[in-house]
Amino acid sequence: MIHSIGEIPAEAAKRYGDCTALVLPDRKLSFSELDALTNRCANALVNLGVKPGDRVTLYSGNCWEWIVSYYGALKIGAVINPINVMLTPGEVEFVANDCGASVIIASYEKALPLQDVKEKSKVRELIAFGDESLPEGMLSFNELLERSDDSFQAGEIDSDSLSTIGYTSGTTGHPKGACLSHRNILLNVAMTALMHQRCERDIVVTALPCPHVYGNVVMSGAIQNGMTLVLHPAFEEKAIMQSIQEHKATLFEGVPTMYLFMLNHPELDNYDLSSLRCCTVGGQTMPVPKMEEVEQRFGCPLIELWGMTEIGGLGTTFASNGPIKHGSIGVALPYTEARIADTEDAEKTLPAGEVGELMIRGGIVMQGYYGNEQATRDTIEADGWLHTGDVASMDEDGCVFIVDRKKDMILTAGFNVYPAEIERVVAGHPDVALVAVGSIPDAVKGELAKAYIVPKTGAAPDADDIMAYCREHLAAYKVPRAVQFVEDLPKTSTGKVMRRELKTLDHNT
Repeated sequence: MIHSIGEIPAEAAKRYGDCTALVLPDRKLSFSELDALTNRCANALVNLGVKPGDRVTLYSGNCWEWIVSYYGALKIGAVINPINVMLTPGEVEFVANDCGASVIIASYEKALPLQDVKEKSKVRELIAFGDESLPEGMLSFNELLERSDDSFQAGEIDSDSLSTIGYTSGTTGHPKGACLSHRNILLNVAMTALMHQRCERDIVVTALPCPHVYGNVVMSGAIQNGMTLVLHPAFEEKAIMQSIQEHKATLFEGVPTMYLFMLNHPELDNYDLSSLRCCTVGGQTMPVPKMEEVEQRFGCPLIELWGMTEIGGLGTTFASNGPIKHGSIGVALPYTEARIADTEDAEKTLPAGEVGELMIRGGIVMQGYYGNEQATRDTIEADGWLHTGDVASMDEDGCVFIVDRKKDMILTAGFNVYPAEIERVVAGHPDVALVAVGSIPDAVKGELAKAYIVPKTGAAPDADDIMAYCREHLAAYKVPRAVQFVEDLPKTSTGKVMRRELKTLDHNT
């Protein structure tokens, strides 16, 4: 039985040995090779004075070095601080100072601007991936591995001890560090694998970032269950389709925009995707017509899921061998509870069909926010229920339907308007490839909805036609009062659309 995340590579090496664990553009690793490299990393960190409980910040895109660093640090009982590769040096400085990082391990291009951060924080060592010559005071990751040993004797690590401090996006101010135990993440990985029947026969293709909770569960689930993980540094639709065909992938995992880009690609039907047994989608809600199109053109089920940093991965999904309700994010993971609470009284559970706040309880819920007791009390009730901030409903079968994020709601003349509901409708228009809905001020009604649309290749949709289409499917107060056609939408490192950045597109109107 595995008690800590750092045990995953060694246990996988025992069971799967020379089978292929990782495939990346520049390197392929077996389970045994991966374990040996994580041992080298663990030894290198110990030699640098890193102790159990020390914080190790990881700051790079998808690469084999990130994965080796992740497990290497966790093997010695260090606490991982995985950060979004899109953060600026100033944001990295805040996070590193907030969690008290003693070591930052980063890709070469991300490490260079952090030399000043090292001088202004508790960071003792700055380690860089790659073969480039490094400035004085920066250590080479490759050289550290070369000087280390393949074997490592790991100490006993308590399952309930802190494993990860994962920072939220900070949309309401400074990001908060969600403290996750080894048990939190191991349970999430195990229950996700159970729901999706992940096993050593699977080959998973993904471009989800490893620092993100969704990508992290995909990564650890693959390694723990003997799967082959074909990891792309970034999403590019043609490369992904080629990869699924070449590796005969059984799983593809992504966010809605990834699927929408592939659906819009003129060569999609030229690729052989018949090896896929299922695909998963999370990060944002996806319009049902687009999900149905994915299933039809990919030839496999598309399983929706939902999760957040504060639970270390997934909270709800559907079983891959059971019925699926499109438009729903699924049911609670095993050993996890979900309910819909009254937004004014969290103790009151609403009946089936009514809209309130989704709340989660169970072994996947974080310990709290690092150094922020007030935020922890505001987020986790005394009886363990976690406020997710998502507006949702639940049907009689326990299936959860997300309405939208509470903070994204648009208030129009006293009516609550949820961008996701409008997006689901607009996405059904035959000329629309991508859509996001934001708000614009209105002197009379307060706020109005505005749709930002990426047209399908070769299509030339008309704004009046889009609004007429919306009037057929939405109440009058929900219909967007403005439509802007754009070349692309602002997205996070996972490909999730950033609604708060939509206003930056307005100057192009």
